[in-house]
Amino acid sequence: MSTLKAISSMATRHVLAELVAAAHEAGHPDVEIESVGGVDAADRVAAGEAFDLVFLAQGALEKLADAGRVEKSTVAPLLLSQVAVAVPSDSTDPAARPSGTAYGSADGVRDALRAAKRIGYSTGPSGTALVKMIDDWGLSDELGDRLVQARPGVPVARSLADGEVDLGFQQLSELVGQQGVRILGVLPNDCAIDTVFSGAVAATSADPELAGGLLAYLRSGDAAEVKARHAFGVPSA
Repeated sequence: MSTLKAISSMATRHVLAELVAAAHEAGHPDVEIESVGGVDAADRVAAGEAFDLVFLAQGALEKLADAGRVEKSTVAPLLLSQVAVAVPSDSTDPAARPSGTAYGSADGVRDALRAAKRIGYSTGPSGTALVKMIDDWGLSDELGDRLVQARPGVPVARSLADGEVDLGFQQLSELVGQQGVRILGVLPNDCAIDTVFSGAVAATSADPELAGGLLAYLRSGDAAEVKARHAFGVPSA
């Protein structure tokens, strides 16, 4: 059976590795996944580099589908990721709330942003959404150069652990299990940032039927337990 070639953003690298291993155990082909920064991945697919499968944020995949670089009919939501708030492990900030949300409300998040010396946030859609939210709150000028975007492929958790920032925002799945950080919880409902990651068969696939079969497995209930273990939810649609 052929080995499929795929590309993904860094945010899904661990869960996808376990998912495709489970799919292989279920009789699907091996998949070699290259995980890079989401922008880089989208650019490479847009430039025509050959892949069988592409795993990116929903919005990025839709743009690639419109450009004919992935098969539009195959775009499938696979993973729901929530943005969480974290601090260095030795921080004296409050512990996580019983509800699993950080600070409890948008007002608490704003107060935390104002109090932080350096604020880390990620590349990709979640970081873009955070910056937009800060701008909508009228805090961009106040926070200024205290906002520190992580380098592509570098998790915010590393910046927290290394003491480069004292407050960090990143997808929960990227923070869970990382040393040197303490997760306060996901953003509260009134300012939640959720990202749906989807998969699609690439227009360059040498075996679109085989790729489509594997994608169907990743959408199935058989994959739900792996997703939950990596702190991802299942999209509603």
